[in-house]
Amino acid sequence: MPEAEIGVFGGSGFYEWFGSGESITVSTPYGPPSGPITIADVAGRRVAFMARHGARHRIPPHLVNYRANVDAMHQLGVRRIIAPSAVGSLKTELRPGDLVIADQFIDRTHGRADTYFPGPEVVHVSAADPYCPQMRALAATVAGEQRLRFQPHGTVVVVQGPRFSSRAESRWYAGMGWDIIGMTQYPEVILARERELCYMNLSLVTDYDAGLEGAPEVGPVQAQDVMTVLAQNVARLRELLSALIPRIPQTPSCDCQSALAAARV
Repeated sequence: MPEAEIGVFGGSGFYEWFGSGESITVSTPYGPPSGPITIADVAGRRVAFMARHGARHRIPPHLVNYRANVDAMHQLGVRRIIAPSAVGSLKTELRPGDLVIADQFIDRTHGRADTYFPGPEVVHVSAADPYCPQMRALAATVAGEQRLRFQPHGTVVVVQGPRFSSRAESRWYAGMGWDIIGMTQYPEVILARERELCYMNLSLVTDYDAGLEGAPEVGPVQAQDVMTVLAQNVARLRELLSALIPRIPQTPSCDCQSALAAARV
């Protein structure tokens, strides 16, 4: 089986990347992943790409098989995962088209399979700093060089989906001081940590959540509007990834890849 060192999960609107590459199907003990994985060289680095929602966005966020997706990357030898996603803004200063490099999450999902250790082996993995600090810092450097509008940190609240927020929910999330809202970061980020993979999120703001109070009067978010913003910005996301990937150090300076060392009971 071909191997890769870096994995990319394409989020909404980002269903393919490489012009060419080898497409393979990986079987996992957790069922089928969202789809085939394409492997190609990016500036001399072997990169595996999978569309999180499937090639035609057939899988809603609450039904994505996150365990299978992460495990498939792990089987290929991937040690670092970059996870772009579409998000709504909970702050007026974060505008559609902005990029947020998340460093914290709030989990508001339910019923998702969120561990590789359901027993009898028990693991309590730390989620204090779930996103790889080394990769986040590098992404911020590259985004600055490309003159992107970005925020180098932020808290994403992850909701169950597939619906968008009510206005009351949106007011609550914004009032808590959280930055952005999405549907796919959990449990993906924690499953990557349980597999001892470095994980970084690149959140592309597509809308003001539920017509965020104080934001420009654009009305409540609609799926078609989200896809329009994504289509306008996915090329910039590809350029960021193409510049970022060759600069990822071969040797990590973080502790992501030893996350289980003190987690087992």
